[in-house]
Amino acid sequence: MAQLPGVPMSFLSVTKNGHRAMAQRQLKLGAFMRPISIHTGAWRYPGAWPDANFNFSHIKQLIQKLEAGKFDAFFMADHLAVLNMPVNALKRSHTVTSFEPFTLLSALSAVTDRIGLIATGSTTFDEPYHVARRFASLDHLSGGRAGWNIVTTSNPDAALNFGLDDHMEHAERYKRAREFYDVVTGLWDSFADDAFVRDVESGLFFDPSKMHTLDHNGKYLKVRGPLNIARPVQGWPVIVQAGASEDGKQLAAETAEAVFTGGGSLADGQKLYADIKGRMETIGRDPEHLKILPGAFVVVGDSVDEAKEKRALLDSRVHYDSAIASLSVILGTDASGFDPDGQLPDIPETNASKSGRQRMVDLAKRDKLTVRQLAQRVGGYGGLSFVGTAKTIADQMEEWLVGRGSDGFNIMFPFLPAGLDDFVDKVVPELQRRGIFRKEYEGPTLRENLGLPRPKNRFFEG
Repeated sequence: MAQLPGVPMSFLSVTKNGHRAMAQRQLKLGAFMRPISIHTGAWRYPGAWPDANFNFSHIKQLIQKLEAGKFDAFFMADHLAVLNMPVNALKRSHTVTSFEPFTLLSALSAVTDRIGLIATGSTTFDEPYHVARRFASLDHLSGGRAGWNIVTTSNPDAALNFGLDDHMEHAERYKRAREFYDVVTGLWDSFADDAFVRDVESGLFFDPSKMHTLDHNGKYLKVRGPLNIARPVQGWPVIVQAGASEDGKQLAAETAEAVFTGGGSLADGQKLYADIKGRMETIGRDPEHLKILPGAFVVVGDSVDEAKEKRALLDSRVHYDSAIASLSVILGTDASGFDPDGQLPDIPETNASKSGRQRMVDLAKRDKLTVRQLAQRVGGYGGLSFVGTAKTIADQMEEWLVGRGSDGFNIMFPFLPAGLDDFVDKVVPELQRRGIFRKEYEGPTLRENLGLPRPKNRFFEG
């Protein structure tokens, strides 16, 4: 049978009469939980927890609610510096303080059973031995639920916290990241799965023939190994990446198993989806072994009008000082001197995130926004938003899934705890009713729930 236009053969199944039919695809849902809400006004919303970003009791309650809603993963982004914005804006931000991710996720692993635990690990300002050891430890502690979000760190102020005067150039950061990935995954393969025999009678704790010394000596990194911890439960923690620059898309195609993208229109999502999955096919990777999950800001109401009123109230809690500073961070250029009521001027390329900058330029041009309007949009949240009832939100999510704009979403909640409760209590049951989201977890590990294979050890058979 001929392949359907725009539909990869892996999405088709053979029926008894030999015809090919669409397989029922399932949404994958992550929860973007650092900051607890990305919206600048979230902590000021009526009934919200102002200290939720740095209150373990609150965070524990939130992750347990997410697990009850069968979410795939709790994702904790990380920053290695206070956000680079003017203090008049910074003083209004609930993101100025947050837990170190491994400390928090290790604690959360003890109060959850199935939900994945994903944290950022910088390839620019950390060392691969540290990253490999931390994620391997978290994977063992959680019974196979760890995920590594590979980032190259776009905040230039982070360099100043690690003995550097200047940030590494964008392309160089990605070249280092590619080598970093090879080293970390190589360290995870230091021991065969059956290396630790623990034979009490003979006194043999592990088989030395099943230990590999990496001896990596590359352009950016020199690491001897082996890692002093057993191979992770999942073989490797799930590899996650964020970003959509040309360098980022290529790195994702070569290494990632999940991609967190900035959400735009469905057409934009389809283009990115086809681009990354197409690159995977070119290099011989199965496109189904990577899940593309754009960020989606979701506001739920009992009516569309009620949801819009919630969003309007939330946006009204954003101060202009904070809005223009947020825009400056994303553009990589100080926007405070721009004419607030004029159009966005030409923005030169900088060493900051290229994909984030381009989204803002495109958004201003597409919607003919003034600088003030763009700042207010970004100061709250300017990306993909689903604002409506459980039904209308499920309609949109299903459209993205069926239309191959995504494999699911990385959900951002507008305010806590009510925004998260609304999604789990109202949207999740609607998705389950349609048969596009699980009612029970597929297994105990993050890989099983995402439908990803366990990597083979590159140094040992079996």
